[in-house]
Amino acid sequence: RLSVQVHPSDAHKELIPAGDTGKDEAWVVLSEGPEARIYAGLKAGSCEQDLRQAIANGTVPSQLTSFAPKPGNGVFIPAGTVHSLSDVVVFEVQENSDVTFRLYDWDHIDPRSGQRRPLQVNEAIACIDFKQSAIRPVTPSKEQTQPVLRESLVQCAHFGVIRLTGENPFVVGKVGMPRTLVCLEGNGQLQHAGTSYSFGKGDLLLLSAEVGACS
Repeated sequence: RLSVQVHPSDAHKELIPAGDTGKDEAWVVLSEGPEARIYAGLKAGSCEQDLRQAIANGTVPSQLTSFAPKPGNGVFIPAGTVHSLSDVVVFEVQENSDVTFRLYDWDHIDPRSGQRRPLQVNEAIACIDFKQSAIRPVTPSKEQTQPVLRESLVQCAHFGVIRLTGENPFVVGKVGMPRTLVCLEGNGQLQHAGTSYSFGKGDLLLLSAEVGACS
């Protein structure tokens, strides 16, 4: 179980260390266990007083909306959203930031210290978007079906997540725009400048902005 946590937006500069940023993130569900759950967003009408009372009582999960994830689900977690997950493997895309404030940690004991990990309740509450409605899996936007299926899962100010599915050759990469390719299933080859790079499930390839289009 991931701790129940929240990340600040770029607007909360007073909560972000110098040189760091806020943190939008997105998940693509890869597999789920029998008790898989994604918690994202507070229940309608939740306020700071309700949340502080739940923290004091150890009942924070009762304040969260949640759903049972399925493989292939895309989930967008904007900064300011209270979130957690359990019994699920996800591929995460995020702003390059580790600024995290914990509200609740399921009573975990840190094996290194033998103590419960510290919470950052005041900082977390300061950056929560209490108007954030329940988060649910995104509806993929189908951009094309040939030569492979191309679906847009998430597009935000900081990154985009596109899923490509198929067995035919296709073009990836763009001049002036870095791309990261992650193989979620199967295997293939990336061809660039006369060289082939093989990849399989779990492999990641970085296409720098100067690489341009590849097959």
